[in-house]
Amino acid sequence: MVYTRSLLLSALAGLTAVNAIPTIEVKGSKFFTSEGNQFYVKGIAYQLVPEDPLIDATQCRLDATLMKTIGTNSIRVYHVDPNGDHTGCMKAFADAGIYLWLDLDTFTTQIEQTSPHWNQGQRDSFAKVMDEFHQFDNTAGFFVGNEILTTANGSAAAPYVKAAARDLKAHRTSKGYRNIPVGYSAADIASLRPMLQNYLACGDKAAETIDFFSLNAYSWCGGSTYEQSGYKVLEQNSTDLHIPIFMSETGCNTVRPRDFKDQEAIYGEMSDVWSGSIVYEWIEEANNYGLIKYGDKVDPAGPSAPPDGFPRSGTPTPISPDFPNLGNVWKTLNPSGVKASNYNPTNKPVACPDFTSGVWEVNPTSALPTLGQVHTFGSQATGTSGSGSSGSSKPSGSSATGTAGQASATASPGAAPKSLSRELKGMGAALAGLMAVFAWL
Repeated sequence: MVYTRSLLLSALAGLTAVNAIPTIEVKGSKFFTSEGNQFYVKGIAYQLVPEDPLIDATQCRLDATLMKTIGTNSIRVYHVDPNGDHTGCMKAFADAGIYLWLDLDTFTTQIEQTSPHWNQGQRDSFAKVMDEFHQFDNTAGFFVGNEILTTANGSAAAPYVKAAARDLKAHRTSKGYRNIPVGYSAADIASLRPMLQNYLACGDKAAETIDFFSLNAYSWCGGSTYEQSGYKVLEQNSTDLHIPIFMSETGCNTVRPRDFKDQEAIYGEMSDVWSGSIVYEWIEEANNYGLIKYGDKVDPAGPSAPPDGFPRSGTPTPISPDFPNLGNVWKTLNPSGVKASNYNPTNKPVACPDFTSGVWEVNPTSALPTLGQVHTFGSQATGTSGSGSSGSSKPSGSSATGTAGQASATASPGAAPKSLSRELKGMGAALAGLMAVFAWL
């Protein structure tokens, strides 16, 4: 009896250790911890391997320890295996005060711009990821999509993103999970601003809208400014938004070294509306966005070499000057925000954007797609018309275009891409590439 009681107490102590961190919740247009403090995201994109970087607890501890030294409080992960054991990694990050922002889709279940649909298989796959990660108190939020709309005429897919959020929030409620925020990560397409964010957030039925909106923005490059980069426009577009907004990817690398001066704007003049940012990315790859490396690149043809030659495990070594530059900027930026008890939101739900041919082709009064619905271009099935394009091309970094205050209209480097994961989307060699990675792993 005493032995059994000791085992139970040990198990409870272990559970407490994993979850000994305040949870994140939404109130109005801001994030708060369960202790009532406003939460600003200081994050890093983290996808060491294509299918799941949150299984190797030893690796997670090494990375979390180093992340903590520069003030990181969040990571973004794009793909996981919901059947894996994530307890060790989630504990490692929780112990370092680091939260997880997690994409629910996979290579085969993501919502497609060129053939929008939302079916039972997609829904169940998304829900399985939620079922695995809801248990961890440092799970901060879920994304139902990343850069699904990447062209000006891609609006036909927007109702399917919103339908996914509706059904995942319904699943969250039916299971009795805590209200982990469900949102969307958008490509920074100037012609879709602010219609996309407003459409996903609009409506009087909170059960059918996203809980937060985020943007992958790479328009602040080198010695840019708040105005020239388009950040001022981004804030102006979001002032009336009644849900939180933050940058789910940022960190232009077309001017080296990166000084991360855009962070001063995000946590400065934008901090009354925006809730922080996630810098792209942790690991060094062919795209040259890495903050750390696990050793020098090797010949991919060598024995046991990773497919692209970049080591993906081991002791993380900071890449200078990017890693210290980010840390030096972040340590000076600590907006105090407001206490939840003193915050009384006044923003009402934003209005749904009107249907505008060739600009935003979604009927604001149309019902959301039902489970199993497939969009037919040229029809009015979801209040949309026109044709989409693939939008699968990803630049190696984007910058402000010629007009001051106008941010780039191109998709971001995006989501663990340009390497072994999402860059494979839309490529004829996708299957071959993935199989090469799996064989290596």
